Amino acid sequence: MQKIPATIVTGFLGSGKTTLLRHILDNADGRRIAVIVNEFGELGIDGEILKGCGIGCDEDGQVQEGALYELANGCMCCTVQEEFFPVMQQLAARRDRIDAVLIETSGLALPKPLVQAFQWPEIANVFTVDAVVTVVDTPAADAGQFAANPAAVDEQRRADANLDHESPLHELFEDQLSAADLVVLNKTDLVDAAALARVTALVREELPPAVKIVQSTQGQLPLDVLLGLAKAAETTIDQRVSHHDHDEDHDHDAFDAHVVELPAVDRERLLAALARLVEQQTILRVKGFAEIPGKPMRWLLQGVGRRLDHHFDRAWREGERRGTRLVFIGQDLDEAALRAGLAGVQA
Repeated sequence: MQKIPATIVTGFLGSGKTTLLRHILDNADGRRIAVIVNEFGELGIDGEILKGCGIGCDEDGQVQEGALYELANGCMCCTVQEEFFPVMQQLAARRDRIDAVLIETSGLALPKPLVQAFQWPEIANVFTVDAVVTVVDTPAADAGQFAANPAAVDEQRRADANLDHESPLHELFEDQLSAADLVVLNKTDLVDAAALARVTALVREELPPAVKIVQSTQGQLPLDVLLGLAKAAETTIDQRVSHHDHDEDHDHDAFDAHVVELPAVDRERLLAALARLVEQQTILRVKGFAEIPGKPMRWLLQGVGRRLDHHFDRAWREGERRGTRLVFIGQDLDEAALRAGLAGVQA
């Protein structure tokens, strides 16, 4: 029996992985696709976003069994033996109802260990890695946004001739590129031609000539560009060099995540508070949703560095517990200070 192709979508914080997945699923054209999403932190916000668009849901908006597999217990590369393998076993058991698998990694995940997991006999007999698709936030990459403290770290690294090492975030960025079979430069509508050329050159330096780079806005690409690449990446992944090849005890202790739950909030006060917190702490990512008084819809927030995007994404469902839930991902975060900084945002 032909193996089921699995596409691994990786990429740095806020690059647009979930948007790309949404685009694929919205244009599946009858393909039966199982989705595995993963989030770094206690709250699977990316899963909430996917559920919010109605994919794989029944008429009541509830996720059907087997339609969406959400892994919310840390990075996929770190929990692969505890969580990933059982999920793949479940998918293998229903292989006659699946045409393809989409896997979204955490923004802080290393793709190489995940691809190597497809070498395990029980997985290799049923699945193959069709391709690793690495999504790059083009304006963020041009601004050095993948650095721990983008402006300060990059400036320090250039100014100090004694610094011969990259920041951990830059290493993660490079490792995500080293595993790629296809690189998507996303959000190209937000940069000019010079910036696009700079990012293309930056990315090309990390890639073998055979790896194609494509450009997109909102992840809008023909599906035949993204799927059906037949790379069988699990057969070549061991030859790809990564910064963590000899780091058997790799973990993400350099990053921490905190979840803050609040009741309804004042929109402008919340935005102002988040702007202050990003200046005060090394917050790499903030994401979540909020209840705004008098509004029937949930307000979705996603921020990378100092850039914060927000919009109303869907109506609150009948019986759904309303409120505000935010996930902060960063380095050396002071949870008490986060909560104190949000103390005045309630409506």
